Amino acid sequence: MFSIIIPTLNNLKYLKFCLNSIKKNSKLNNEIIVHVSEDKNRETRDFLKSLNIKFTFTDDNVGLCTAINIVAKEASNKYLIYAHDDMYFCPGWEKPLINEINSIKHNYFYISGTMIEPNSGHIKFNCGENIENFNEKKLLDNLHNLNIDDHQGSHFAPHCVHKEIWNMVGGFSEEFNPGIASDPDFNMKLWNVGVRIFKGLNSFKVYHFGSLTTRKNKQVIQNKGDNTFLRKWGISTSFFKYFYLRSKSIYKSPLNEPNKNILYFLGLLKCKFKLTYLNVFNIND
Repeated sequence: MFSIIIPTLNNLKYLKFCLNSIKKNSKLNNEIIVHVSEDKNRETRDFLKSLNIKFTFTDDNVGLCTAINIVAKEASNKYLIYAHDDMYFCPGWEKPLINEINSIKHNYFYISGTMIEPNSGHIKFNCGENIENFNEKKLLDNLHNLNIDDHQGSHFAPHCVHKEIWNMVGGFSEEFNPGIASDPDFNMKLWNVGVRIFKGLNSFKVYHFGSLTTRKNKQVIQNKGDNTFLRKWGISTSFFKYFYLRSKSIYKSPLNEPNKNILYFLGLLKCKFKLTYLNVFNIND
């Protein structure tokens, strides 16, 4: 039913950890496809071959967005789940996702999981900041108590979309490589083709060590994705999340058009001022 697509960059120990959690905590025989960047000693590719896991490969670090797009083309199932290689899929993640998809009865949705993280995330609960001190027993013993409401406007991985919709919007926008602000950009593209269900499921949980693929990876030079988003769409990522996605609010129903009140127009004016500033002073992304 699901094709789980995972980009990785010289991060084999976390990738093994992620793949093991999927295998251990899944009921379905999901397709897993990994995009491997660099891997000069072939260690990651050899490992994936040993498990008969499908993968794509580039000699260089092509960036997170490009890697996701490359690997997504190989997916054979109709539902794509994009995940990071430093995520632990918690037991019971499939059933609520399947139930949610079946209840929607169309393909125009973006459903994401709930991230448990040691220092931030949707749920802050420290079971270790790295693999070496990860306490799986502590996580599983407390999992039934780690809950929030289903949330509106979710824009984080792991997320699930129908392959038809993924292809319709062209996947991730590669001008956002290595990846900062690529998620809200993807959401904006979904919004523009009519997606109004942006829902985070409480019962679809992952433990996340915290963007080891991009933000904390010293091999990766960060992009100024918020500036790229502003130039592309004419509004900021924070404006989009607040007025369009209604992020961090409780999920009640599919979204409507933004309420264009005085706060909306003041926020829009602020976006225009910032965009003018970027252009006048020729500030790079």
